[in-house]
Order: sequence, then structure tokens, then C-alpha cells
Amino acid sequence: MDRTDLRFSGWELVVAAALAMGAAGIYQFGWSSIRLPLGSRLGAPESALGTVFTLFVVFQTLGQFPAGWVRDRYGPRPPLVAGAICLTGGLAALAVARSLPAAYLGYALGGVGVSAVYTVAVNTPVKWFTDRRGLATGIVGMSFPGLSFLLIPALRGGVAAQFERTLLVFAAAVGGAALVAAAVLRDPPSTAFDAEAGVDATDENAVGWRGAVRTWQFWLLYLVFVAVNGVGLMVIGKVVSFASALSLPAAAGTAAASAVALSEAGGTVVGGSLSDRFGRRRTVTVSLVLCGVALAGAVAAGEAGFGAGFVVLIGAAALFRAPVFAVFPNIVADYYGRTYSSENYAALYTGKLFGGVLGGTVASGLVLVIGWSASFAIGAVLAVLAGVAMVFLRPTAAAN
Repeated sequence: MDRTDLRFSGWELVVAAALAMGAAGIYQFGWSSIRLPLGSRLGAPESALGTVFTLFVVFQTLGQFPAGWVRDRYGPRPPLVAGAICLTGGLAALAVARSLPAAYLGYALGGVGVSAVYTVAVNTPVKWFTDRRGLATGIVGMSFPGLSFLLIPALRGGVAAQFERTLLVFAAAVGGAALVAAAVLRDPPSTAFDAEAGVDATDENAVGWRGAVRTWQFWLLYLVFVAVNGVGLMVIGKVVSFASALSLPAAAGTAAASAVALSEAGGTVVGGSLSDRFGRRRTVTVSLVLCGVALAGAVAAGEAGFGAGFVVLIGAAALFRAPVFAVFPNIVADYYGRTYSSENYAALYTGKLFGGVLGGTVASGLVLVIGWSASFAIGAVLAVLAGVAMVFLRPTAAAN
């Protein structure tokens, strides 16, 4: 980081980005607390509630590219202001919704808001930091599940007692956090987009998304990202049901779900910090192989009826999966430059859609055909293969 561009340390920007990111994470990680009270209010079946969340994932994923494109050219404020409006409007619409279409619209609008905040926040350290960039990115990434984990008890209790009022309060809070970030965050002059020149001349590696997708490195990263999201979303969405299928105590399933949330947060910041010291490719390679080994161990422990071992190993698998979300934004910036880092990472992030299909629909089909343990074992193998694939990653010609 060039300290001449800032009159303070730069970590203040990280804090502002992290707070906005964590507030936006309520949409994803608070959904399990919202869905049942919402279903009761609307008389909605399970399939319809699933559609609400599916629409959120679609809009949260696809909305990142236009938000990243705008940010790289006009700075972080326009997408953050738009994101604040969408975040507030989404929960407010859900609070007063009296029909399923209104709920669909509200959570889809919230997805757009999350996409704007996420892509601005996670790429802020990429644009400002050179040293300890992995740690800074990890802190921002950690807040997405981490802050939500702290707020979920209040959300769960509130929607059960006063659904509409609670969601309106949270709507104002998450929108306010995004507006604070919009007032604080800015991009350094060294990576600001020059409309006349087309790119910052000091960013020699600068390549837009059209150039990035023409490189084989992008598609290797894309496949790894799909696999990581598929395995992770399978674990997040099905670990409680898996524990039940293994006839483990109900407390083991609940503890495993909590362990996943905490480990995802911790693994992001720890993995990002380690990547600064040991290298980005090496960190992801080792962490994903360990993720697969831990997940396979969890299957074995569960089959043996060892509930405590199951919880610990499931938490370890989540811990070792998480570094990808701190390291990949920085690999993208290393390979394709910082000028277009937001749009390029947003293009890579579309792999979450395919990961969602893999961890949701495909995993559910596998469970029906080959059973729970075999399906999770396949997830373990997929994580290991993703880690091994990273061994073959090499910098682009521009990054050499």
C-alpha cells in the first residue's frame, strides 16, 4: 500500500468494508431463521421457500459483474449506494410481503444489494494493499459469515415475536452499514480508471474480463471455484440431515452446523494471512487437500458413531475450504491486474451458480442413489482434486 495515498493506515478501509460485508451477509446466513416464520405468514410450502433462496443466490451471483464493472470505472460509491437501497428495500419488502411473488421480489432485490456490497468490499484490500493483502482480504471475507453469526440470535428471536418490525429494523441497519461504507471507501489514484487512456499505465498486468476469459488459467480457477462451492454448499446445506441419517445425536448435527459457520469465518482470515507468507497457490493447494481429508475423516467418524469426531472434522473441512475466498481475489489481481480486479473476480464468482447446482440438486440426487456417506465421500474426493489442480496453475504471460 502506498501510504502517500492515505493519511491513515488503510485498515480503517478494511473495517468499513468488513462491516458492510457482514451486514449484507444477514441475507444468506440469516435465511434459516427467516424462512419458517415467513412460510407460516404466507402459508408457503417448502418448495416455494426454496425458490425464494434460489432467486437470492442467482441475483447475488450475477449481480456482481455489473457492480464490479461500475466500481472499476467510477469508484466504489455508486454501487454501494445502489446496494444500500436494494439491501434496505429487500428486507422491507419481505417484512410487509403478503404473497409469494412479493417475497420473491424482496429477496431477489436483496440479492442484488448483497452482490454490490460483496464485490466492492472484497476487492477493496486488493486495490489498496500490496503487503499483507491476503490478511486484509481475509478479514473482509471473514465478516460475511462472522458478523451474521453474532446477529442471528437477535434475528431469530425477533422474527419469531415481531416479524415485520424486526425485519424493518434489520433493513435499516444493513442499508445504513452500506451507506457508511459508501461515505468512507474510495479507490487509490494508482488504480483509478482513466477514461481517456483506458487503463492506468502503472498497472502493467491490467486485463479486462474479455482478456481474462481467454486464458487457460482463468478456467482452471473457475473449475476449482465451482468444486469448492459445490462441496461447501453441500456441507452447509446438508450437514444436519447427514448427522441425522448417521443416527448421531441431534446435538451433534446442531454443533456441526455451528462449527461450519465459525470455521468458515476463521479459515478465511487465517488462510488469507498464511497466503501472504507461503504464497497464494501453495496455500490453496494444501488447504483444499486437507479439506478433502477432513471431510473423508468426518464420514468415517460418523459411520463409526463418533459424534464428537464428526463435529470436529466437519469443522476442519470448513476451515480448510474457506481460504479460497480470501486468496482467489488476490490471485485474480496478481494475474490480471488491479485496475479491473472487481469485474474479473465477479466473472470468476459466477462459478458459485454451478457450485450451487452441484451442492444442491446434484448432491440431493446422489444421496437418493448411493446414500449419504458415499455422497459426502465424493465431495471429499472433489475437494482433493481441486487442490491437486492448483499445482498446475502458473501465472499468465502478463504477470510474469
